Amino acid sequence: MKHYEVVAAIIIDDDQFLCVQRDHGKYDYISLKYEFPGGKIESGESKEQALERELLEELDLNIKIEKEFLTVSHQYPDFSVTMHSFICRALNSEFNLKEHIAFKWLNPENLSTLDWAEADLPIVSKLMKEY
Repeated sequence: MKHYEVVAAIIIDDDQFLCVQRDHGKYDYISLKYEFPGGKIESGESKEQALERELLEELDLNIKIEKEFLTVSHQYPDFSVTMHSFICRALNSEFNLKEHIAFKWLNPENLSTLDWAEADLPIVSKLMKEY
């Protein structure tokens, strides 16, 4: 079974978090789910470099990484992930959805209203406790 090392950006602006919705994909169980933006770490990249590259690729967004937040290991039916999440600030106010179909800015207490990808749920619950 495939295993991926991935990074995710928890982008805070004005006490709200950026949540992005996945498009239809080959796996039903993550299609159309919300997630924190990010992606796979390429060989030779640091987690921070991967995160900065993925956000530019997916959203045209430059970020400032503030601190590591939570690492989640999750087993999906067809693959597993180790996801390293980071608290970030956006450096530009505009961004473009290139791979996602929708986004929302939500206060911590409203994060649980979305249908999240399972690997993101531990991050959501920790954010709701700490922010």
